[in-house]
Amino acid sequence: MAARIFIDGESGTTGLQIRERLSGRKDISLVQIAPERRKDASARAAAYAEADVAILCLPDDAALEAVALARDLPTRLIDASTAHRTNPDWAYGFAEGGSEMRSRIALARYVTNPGCYPTGTIALLLPLIAAGLIGADRDLSINAVSGYSGGGKAMIAEHETSSGIRHFVYGLDHNHKHIPEIVRVTGLNRAPVFIPSVGNFAMGMIVQIPLHLGAGLTAQAIGDVLAAHYADARFVQVVEGASIMPRANPERLNGTNRMELSVHASTDGYRAVLLATLDNLGKGASGAAVQNLNIMLGLDEGLGL
Repeated sequence: MAARIFIDGESGTTGLQIRERLSGRKDISLVQIAPERRKDASARAAAYAEADVAILCLPDDAALEAVALARDLPTRLIDASTAHRTNPDWAYGFAEGGSEMRSRIALARYVTNPGCYPTGTIALLLPLIAAGLIGADRDLSINAVSGYSGGGKAMIAEHETSSGIRHFVYGLDHNHKHIPEIVRVTGLNRAPVFIPSVGNFAMGMIVQIPLHLGAGLTAQAIGDVLAAHYADARFVQVVEGASIMPRANPERLNGTNRMELSVHASTDGYRAVLLATLDNLGKGASGAAVQNLNIMLGLDEGLGL
């Protein structure tokens, strides 16, 4: 019997991409409501009651309301918003985070999808901190650039009508909403300096973490730990970092659920930058939601991806 899936907020950027990945699958049946009733609480409640799993593609406040709406139902939830990413009662949906994290996704009623920037950041830092190569008290800086699609409908409209700024930096108040998520999941004891930016391209992302090396922290050691952690990962690959291009192209993995990690060291061996490249709407949003859905349903995690 096909699993019944309701995408609450399917008309948004992430929701549309999730629907595209699920449409046509024989093992999935989409529960849908008429467009004019998408904000009707009774219609949404009926859809939740019909679904085996609901995927929330909503603003944070609306996601909290949706959870309350489905609380007394057996429906399992995947939340693509920021609302539950630091809530210990929710399984964190980074499937490559380790066997314990993956097992929790498979069994959970509530799964919170990672943010796009945290996906790259956590992919790089989690194995290194777990292995003791980077201490939890280390001062870290994280820089990143994303396509404008992550900024929502207003920003998309600005860029697609040629009125958007070609590149801008934000988060300069050091209070970006992804920082608590990064700290909690990686196990850091102090907040990193996290400064993201947006470029004049629709999709794609590179996360950069610069490091001073020494005292056992070498580019080779970093690469070895990352390679071992992701040896069996289908969608995360550690690649050789010697060639700058095309590694420096944030759009290189667009349209996929893949993420590539690389280590770029200085010739003297004292400095390095770690890169994570991914599609902010793929592995950073809709692709990750579908991957988590497949794991929750006990299916091949690559279906639809």
